Amino acid sequence: MSLCINPHCCEPNHPGNDGSRFCQSCGSDLVLKERYRVMRLLSDKSGFGRVYEAYERNIPKILKVLKEIHEHNSKAVQLFEREALVLSQLKNPGVPAVEPDGYFQFLPRGSTEPLHCIIMEKIDGPNLREWMRQQGNHAINESQALQWLRQLAEVLHLVHQRNYFHRDIKPENIMLRSNGRLVLVDFGAAREMTSTYLAHLGSSDGVTRISSAGYTPPEQEKGQAVPQSDFYALGWTFVYLLTGKQPTDADIYNPLSDEFHWHQFAPQISLPLADLIDRLIAPRASNRPKNTEEILQALTELSQQSSTAAYPLPTALPTLSSAQGLAQPLLTLPQSVETQLTSSNRQIGVAGSRWLIGGLAALVLGMGGYLGWQALGRSPSTTGTAQSLPIAQTLKGHTGFINYALFSPDGKNLITCGADNQIFVWDLASGAAVRVLKGHTGFVNVLALSGNGQTLVSGGADNKILIWDLPTGSLLQTLTGHTNAINALAIASDGTLVSGSADRTVRIWELATGKPLRTLTGLDGFVNAIAVSPDARLVVAAGTAPRIKAWELATGQPVHTFTGYTGTINALTVSPDGSTLIAGGTDKTIRIWDLATGDLLHSLTGHMGFINTLLVRGDGETLLSSDAGGTLKLWNLTTDRPLHTYTGKGAPLDHVAVSPDWKAIATGRGFDTVRLWNLPEQ
Repeated sequence: MSLCINPHCCEPNHPGNDGSRFCQSCGSDLVLKERYRVMRLLSDKSGFGRVYEAYERNIPKILKVLKEIHEHNSKAVQLFEREALVLSQLKNPGVPAVEPDGYFQFLPRGSTEPLHCIIMEKIDGPNLREWMRQQGNHAINESQALQWLRQLAEVLHLVHQRNYFHRDIKPENIMLRSNGRLVLVDFGAAREMTSTYLAHLGSSDGVTRISSAGYTPPEQEKGQAVPQSDFYALGWTFVYLLTGKQPTDADIYNPLSDEFHWHQFAPQISLPLADLIDRLIAPRASNRPKNTEEILQALTELSQQSSTAAYPLPTALPTLSSAQGLAQPLLTLPQSVETQLTSSNRQIGVAGSRWLIGGLAALVLGMGGYLGWQALGRSPSTTGTAQSLPIAQTLKGHTGFINYALFSPDGKNLITCGADNQIFVWDLASGAAVRVLKGHTGFVNVLALSGNGQTLVSGGADNKILIWDLPTGSLLQTLTGHTNAINALAIASDGTLVSGSADRTVRIWELATGKPLRTLTGLDGFVNAIAVSPDARLVVAAGTAPRIKAWELATGQPVHTFTGYTGTINALTVSPDGSTLIAGGTDKTIRIWDLATGDLLHSLTGHMGFINTLLVRGDGETLLSSDAGGTLKLWNLTTDRPLHTYTGKGAPLDHVAVSPDWKAIATGRGFDTVRLWNLPEQ
């Protein structure tokens, strides 16, 4: 249907609006700016604006319209315009994309007052409040918290560098993309840090108050927000994620004493992380981190620590009475750990002690004492403690986040692309960038390389596919046809190019000439991943819907629909012999199907985060998988048993490229630095 946004229209959803240029009720234009057609109202609960779903051709967008009651409020209009300005300047996957002309005015028929509008990218996922409800309000683990906290701190770093601060961070204003990346939204309250603003601090004149119960710091409640106010709201957001409890919950907040007690409800996190969050939520802004660099440095140090202790224990361990059958301490710790725990000055409440006694008993009886307790961070199905891999080499040159990496067939080069719209070709022997390819006008999302290593294909957020001659770096062809961002690419063994897009289609091209061959449809969501069988007979695609589709590559005829998945699919691969299809995504399970029959064969569990990478070694016996928690796993596909679990020392192993000889891996997704790691001999 087509919806009229005229606030005075008697029947905005008139049945005759479908396919019409003008509203059949009031006569207002239904195609805004000659580009956008509004389909449905998503929310009018806010006192500030209405939120609609709109489409630019078949690309979903979000349209925000300032309510008419605010049209004569210059401050409200100013804040509304500022949101579009800030977002259009922040070219980053951690914020919704807005074009420079994203703010516009629309005049309904018969009206003398224009409506103020912002059109922006629609994020394909829930906000964190919705996500927590979907997860049964279960607390996240430390690994997930560190990853998400870094993502948001990097977005805030970008915002603060441009002399803005958000002022309304809370779970409802953070969304989760289907690929596991967080997006900070609703910049309507963003404030520019200027000398004029600073002059207003200390008075209430001219400073707009923005308040969200529990997440707004004391100084902002008084109309005197500063950049460190964002840190307070960020900290309480993570208290909620780590405990499942709101800042106003009586369990953690005592209004009589104005004190907070949240530690006992987050026993799964380490002392250093709890201390960092305490610094973020310090009542006085001067006691919080000075800037985003300080937060990012603290997170780097936390990631480098190898300790897996869940929560500090009291120096005197609890004992059970002789009547209960034990007179000795429940657990004996190595001296190094005991010393570390003794040095802690954290106070554990009664509820925390009760958890401690029960938790220690469970550890002793169920996990083999300290050795089991020490390995709490690993998957129950993984044999042995996770091994921490040190970074072997770093490559610097990108000026924006890296989105994708792949090795050349001879293993001598690494190719990366990212949010700076550039492609880097690295010589791994020297660590130098030997070539930088520029041609995309938006983020470069994905790469594919021909089997001989001569032809490079790139796809981007500008909806274009570029084909390059890699030895010379010259641009050979530009392929157009997709109407949304390119998310996946694959080159079949017969030289056919396959592309997948957020426009929900898969397109087949002749790589040598760039000729479009066919378009495959039938997917319910954005295409995130593509795989082609080794014999170039089948192409498989999946994305934000749980169903996987397979077609004949030569004819485009549908072959199978693979079912059984319960979430978004981020990764697909086909075994080297072409017999099985392997998929992973947001339900944290790896599923293996018979490619010929479509039957589900096996399910592999053990990952604690969204699965982002799946790769099979050439012998077909070893599977590599990595997740959003930063963990990499190797599996024996003959036995379906886990072989090894690795974590990165200094950075997460969440998205991985592996060298042809399987001796090296590369990461960089979400950072502007490429990291190389040595994969131990298997």
